[in-house]
Amino acid sequence: MGVVVSQSLDRGLSVLDALAEGADTLDALAGELGVHKSTVLRLLRTLETHHFVRREGPRHYRLGSALFDLANRALENSDVRRSASPALAALNAQTGHTVHLATYEDGEVVYVDKYEGRHSVRMYSRIGKRAPVHCTAVGKVLVSALDPDRRAEVANAIDYPALTENTITDAPAYLAELERVAKQGYAVDNAEHEDFIHCIAAPVRGPGGAVLAAVSLSVPKVLLDYEGLLALLPQLTAAAENASIHSGWTGR
Repeated sequence: MGVVVSQSLDRGLSVLDALAEGADTLDALAGELGVHKSTVLRLLRTLETHHFVRREGPRHYRLGSALFDLANRALENSDVRRSASPALAALNAQTGHTVHLATYEDGEVVYVDKYEGRHSVRMYSRIGKRAPVHCTAVGKVLVSALDPDRRAEVANAIDYPALTENTITDAPAYLAELERVAKQGYAVDNAEHEDFIHCIAAPVRGPGGAVLAAVSLSVPKVLLDYEGLLALLPQLTAAAENASIHSGWTGR
């Protein structure tokens, strides 16, 4: 019985994951999951009853309102998101550039807050989206905060896809980068994740100095060159320190 329930839960979550890409049909979902349409239909009806899925016309399904409510409640319960919010908003207002707050989860970065820049260029990130740790400034900050054994474990588990010509592509180079980040207290993504964006990030600490999250400034290269980006470090580190104080860090 437990195996059946576990399998149904797994398939239900797979349906939600597929619908996250947009509206889909019963036939398409059955093909993606590799199961009969009747199985998917039963899952959809259950999810629809609880408002996790809604029907759009006779053939298509979309994510429902209950899922958005659940996601919002999860974010509202994030202590670091709430405590860091004033510092992030102030940094965004001061610089006009996009500000992110990210946490580490299961070998990836998760964006838990975002303040859009005043420019028209929009980037990959959104609240709740995951990103690689090897080519993002926030990822480097978060992994560099781990103890050396755990840091090596994470580095050796990465596949290192080369997303741009600047992306780090092997564990030794990544570990050396993490060592630099740990020593200097900030990280740089020099067009390593998206070739038209570069970014700087610093840690947000909590009680005892534990790194709870990373805050970053992301800027289109057409608006600011690399030297100009690094010139924003004082504003970034001041915001990170302010966020840390509000998150329980006492400087010790």
